[in-house]
Amino acid sequence: MRILLLLLIFVSANMVAQDLPTRWDELTASDWPAALEKSNKTIILPIGILEKHGPHAPIGSDLLNVRAWAEGASKKEYAVVFPDYFYGQINEARHLQGTFAIPDDLAFKLLQATCDEMGRNGFEKIFIINGHGGNPQMLKYFVQTQMAKKNNYVVYYFDPTQDQEFQKKVTKMRKSDAAGDMHGGEHETSALLYLRPDLVQMDRATSESGADQERLPGIPNVYTGIWWYASFPHHYAGEGDKASRELGELVTEHRIDAIAKALKAIKEDTATLKIQNMFYEEVDKNAKPNK
Repeated sequence: MRILLLLLIFVSANMVAQDLPTRWDELTASDWPAALEKSNKTIILPIGILEKHGPHAPIGSDLLNVRAWAEGASKKEYAVVFPDYFYGQINEARHLQGTFAIPDDLAFKLLQATCDEMGRNGFEKIFIINGHGGNPQMLKYFVQTQMAKKNNYVVYYFDPTQDQEFQKKVTKMRKSDAAGDMHGGEHETSALLYLRPDLVQMDRATSESGADQERLPGIPNVYTGIWWYASFPHHYAGEGDKASRELGELVTEHRIDAIAKALKAIKEDTATLKIQNMFYEEVDKNAKPNK
């Protein structure tokens, strides 16, 4: 009888582990120890944004995409997923309704506080995946600033290299010029036709121009913050009307597979936190007190 009872407990525990939700907000407090163990103390922070995506795609396009990537990857390789996070860099779209932009210092403080709370809750590996083209510079700098103070966690940033074979498949399916397909165009609209076709208004895709307006003079080797508005004041870059569900499935599933592969490596990583702690120890050792 005792053996049978132990067997039932073991089977029940396994069933609970298999059915464990991935989203932070869907876990119960009693699930927490199991989620930490199953994820190897790893959490995904998917970051999107709220901004106009041409006249036809939803304002939360980046958020919808990155949320789907996180959900898909966590089903392949279990990790806890933080709920919707859309507090990034989007100053270039402040002239358009629907944009949610917060002060730069607040964006940084909020991101740091979020990571600190993840660490306080037991996570040692925070995996940031980004869905917004205006965020990478900010996020890479944020990751680098983690060296400024001692943390009990490591922040990893998903920064994929180009897959040439995959790009060949995408090129074959494209109907528009890849060079101009940057925002709300064929690529992004295709992904939404795959994930949330109910939110895409394809009949409006040609009601505004997604062409480069070329309003700035060509100054070589110079970058300015106004460049995006000068080129794409409608916050639309590309041809959304050329989108297809088939292309959307291809690019979305490829991204999910790449994230899942990186996630698996992060969960198995035993070196990064150890080396980071060595760095902090050297900083403390060599620090000179202020006089």
